[in-house]
Amino acid sequence: MSDPVDLTVGPPDTVLDPPHAVAAERLRAALEAPAETRRDAVADVVRAFPDWCEAWAALGGLARDDIEAYACYRVGYHRGLDALRRAGWRGSGYVRWAHLSNRGFLRSLDGLRSMAAAIGEPAEEQRCDLFLHQLDPAWPPEDLGTPAGGTLR
Repeated sequence: MSDPVDLTVGPPDTVLDPPHAVAAERLRAALEAPAETRRDAVADVVRAFPDWCEAWAALGGLARDDIEAYACYRVGYHRGLDALRRAGWRGSGYVRWAHLSNRGFLRSLDGLRSMAAAIGEPAEEQRCDLFLHQLDPAWPPEDLGTPAGGTLR
């Protein structure tokens, strides 16, 4: 007997593991903190879960200026790439917004794209934009700026 034939068309989808429940709850609470303490509350979540790209994306959205935002989004992007590789991604294939656990990585990459434009890095902005569309051909999603409990850049 032979192995079944895979008749799927196109590259595979990679889906990141969901965050630990404690991390998700802490980020939700931090994003609901009063405006004057929200950034510091999210920074505390990043300190506790430094490898979680969703927390970095949230911190980028609360940054005090475009350089700080750029740095946060870049770290979130690289932490996301690490997580994607652990999930089996080998540099190609889809990483779609439809999968909730992929959103922190995609938010980080989109934030990096936006901040690259803001600081005068058009080549990086274009690379990030192209990458987003390769990862998810339906990019951008309608609900990009509305994570649970708060808004990001």
